Amino acid sequence: MRAKVNQDINISDYNGVWVISEQNMGKLHNVTLELIGEGRKLADKINKELSVVVLGYKISEIVKLLEEYPVDNIICIDRPELENYNTDIYANCIDSAIKDMKPEIVLFGATSIGRDLAPRVSAKVGTGLTADCTSLEIDEADGKLLQTRPAFGGNLMATIICPKNRPQMSTVRPGVMQKALKLSEKTAKVITPEIDPKILVSKVIFENLVVNDKPRVNLQDAKIIVSGGRGLKTPEGFKLIEELADALGGVVGASRAAVDSGWIDHSHQVGQTGTTVRPDLYIACGISGAIQHLAGMSESKTIVAINSDPNAPIFKICDYGIVGDLYKIIPELIDLAKSNK
Repeated sequence: MRAKVNQDINISDYNGVWVISEQNMGKLHNVTLELIGEGRKLADKINKELSVVVLGYKISEIVKLLEEYPVDNIICIDRPELENYNTDIYANCIDSAIKDMKPEIVLFGATSIGRDLAPRVSAKVGTGLTADCTSLEIDEADGKLLQTRPAFGGNLMATIICPKNRPQMSTVRPGVMQKALKLSEKTAKVITPEIDPKILVSKVIFENLVVNDKPRVNLQDAKIIVSGGRGLKTPEGFKLIEELADALGGVVGASRAAVDSGWIDHSHQVGQTGTTVRPDLYIACGISGAIQHLAGMSESKTIVAINSDPNAPIFKICDYGIVGDLYKIIPELIDLAKSNK
């Protein structure tokens, strides 16, 4: 989708940082707290206010929760038409609020909803959008937003700027940024913008909600992750990975190569096209360390690599490296973990 560039924009009219929150069935998505944490840093660097936008119906409890975090304003759009996510109506409401209040920076989560919503908003507003950012900084020279994301298949990192249009708009990968911490006292101001009823109409009709209640691996919140890659050589190797993860009280992750080979479900994939994680301990077993994978786990506190190739790139970023046959090493680690319980 190509945005229509606004040639008459006055950049000095735009002010402040916005986070577009995401909530579903009364529960706030973790990426919102991550965006608030990063948005607070950006707002402080340019000495501007941080606002969080929340849309939905009967969302007073979500607003109360957001008041506990370091935001200056909560822009609350509470309407029956927003009870269930609708791309048209949500985009219309955010577009209206942006054109009315003119934020300088707008951040979305790179979730399924954020990736659907952000491009539509950017096209309506007439500005660019940098998708799947892994780093955001403020240019010390002129205050522009420096938006960094993987490019060319993840083989390099590109930093993108938006020099002529506002707002500067990004989607940020979940799990990349640190979550905001709660405040000891509430300081946020709640703002309720006027919404024209005409924009609360969509050609899309909501019929019913189907909830997927199948158990799903929670990589983003895991403190310990044991991941397997192509070096396992067979899908049966993940039985060993799972045993080590269970012994350590962790969860199972995987590289894209292992997922593409059909050895394990995509929900376990860590990396640029999977989940970005930052656990206390990340154990990479038989993973070479392609940049696509490193983009999703390099922020882990402690990284342990097990690989038979001493020249594997993973050894350049790990804290502890073990060169050898993982089928001999992992059973010893399992025994050691069990003996220490």
